[in-house]
Amino acid sequence: MIFGSALLGLFLAAFVAATPVPFQSEIIFGGMVVAEPARFWLILAVASVGNVLGSCVNYAIGRGLAGLTPPPRFRIPEAAMARAEEWFRRWGVWSLLLSWLPLGDVLTVVAGVLKTPVWLFAALVTVAKTGRYLVLGLILLGVIG
Repeated sequence: MIFGSALLGLFLAAFVAATPVPFQSEIIFGGMVVAEPARFWLILAVASVGNVLGSCVNYAIGRGLAGLTPPPRFRIPEAAMARAEEWFRRWGVWSLLLSWLPLGDVLTVVAGVLKTPVWLFAALVTVAKTGRYLVLGLILLGVIG
């Protein structure tokens, strides 16, 4: 029961961390991997799904599906949006492989604004987000690094 609650907390943390809300999920992920190494693949899956779904919210906001103007506290600064648009125009959809970086959340919004096909968006963001958690987990488990 406690592990199930921890997984829910990890999912929510990973989801929120992928949105413009300033939050990090890596500490929760890392703590769970260290505490329950035998459940690494489940922990990885939950964190990855949460993080990718959070990025999908950004994509939807970019596409205008939200229909709401976010409150000032949650708006993406214009300078960050401009940098992300430049990255996206220069590197194209492949820049979504950097969506795990701090600026990456803005890239996911730009992908929505520029109407990247949703299947391509989901594929690239899944590779990026899962890859980040995978590398972190393998380092914590002593497999690499």
